[in-house]
Amino acid sequence: MERSFQTWLYSSCLLISVLGILPKPRNVRMNSVNLKNILQWDPPAFYQGNVTYRAQYESYRSFEDVCTNIIITECNFSNISKYGESKMRVRTESVDEQSEWVNLTFCPLEDTIIGPPGIQVEPLAGSLHLYFSYPKIENEPNIWTLRDYYYSWTYRVIYWKNGTSHKFEKNAPYDSEVLTDLDPWTVYCIQAQGFITSKNKSGEWSQPICVQTTDNESPPYWITIIVLIVSMIVVLLTALGCFSLLWYFYRKAKCIFFPGYSFPQPLKEYLEQHPYRISFLSPVPSSESESFDKLSIIKLSENTEHDTTGPCNYSKEELQQSLLSGEKNS
Repeated sequence: MERSFQTWLYSSCLLISVLGILPKPRNVRMNSVNLKNILQWDPPAFYQGNVTYRAQYESYRSFEDVCTNIIITECNFSNISKYGESKMRVRTESVDEQSEWVNLTFCPLEDTIIGPPGIQVEPLAGSLHLYFSYPKIENEPNIWTLRDYYYSWTYRVIYWKNGTSHKFEKNAPYDSEVLTDLDPWTVYCIQAQGFITSKNKSGEWSQPICVQTTDNESPPYWITIIVLIVSMIVVLLTALGCFSLLWYFYRKAKCIFFPGYSFPQPLKEYLEQHPYRISFLSPVPSSESESFDKLSIIKLSENTEHDTTGPCNYSKEELQQSLLSGEKNS
């Protein structure tokens, strides 16, 4: 049976070569990882001539060349649109002959394989701090990652004690995660993968990374209480200092912009020697028989070097005599 099949296959290939029909590429497939799209195929079977290949993709209902006259059996289609379905085809060519097209439909975001993310592990205070990085995309003008195309991206993390089979799982929606409640001085192994929740699409797992935890370095409770009390005292002293400083500047500003007024010393002595009862509550009666005396207040200059012979400068004795004479005249 096997021998008859080989004979039939050999006869078919011989007939194709006699009729001048160029055989098509075989096993056409798309190898896509992290949106790096490589179209691959196998050369025709039992064909002894020299052939080249042409690969195209459909753009706006017409096919455009991507690879022409190549002898390798792959072509890079990473520059095609990432959204929607793309149609591509490949054929065998010789000097004056070409085979039929082999067509393939491919959807990059749906069909690409999500590679493993980058992961770094740092032990700190009895816990493990994880830092992730998205798989990068090649042939992009900027440094783009898969996160720019998959908006519902999250990380799946599994970790276990080294040498045991029981594994713990955790989802990390951000680029970092902290694993807590770990045994001190114990080696844990971690793996991570990207997961697209909106498409229920999982990526490849990263290689295990094994790291030893440290001791729980949290300080004793009494140290925490002392630090809290000292902090409260410092805050209170700072507040008192700020209040005192503001009050000092307030008093200075009040003295500068709103100076206080005081009676002259001779007038104070005169009022002490001749007290009068003044009532501000009772209304002042209006009477034609009332008489009023004019009281002049003269402020003495404290600068003894000024000239005292002027008409506005009086000594203390002269001021008192003037006031007494005014009282007698009244």
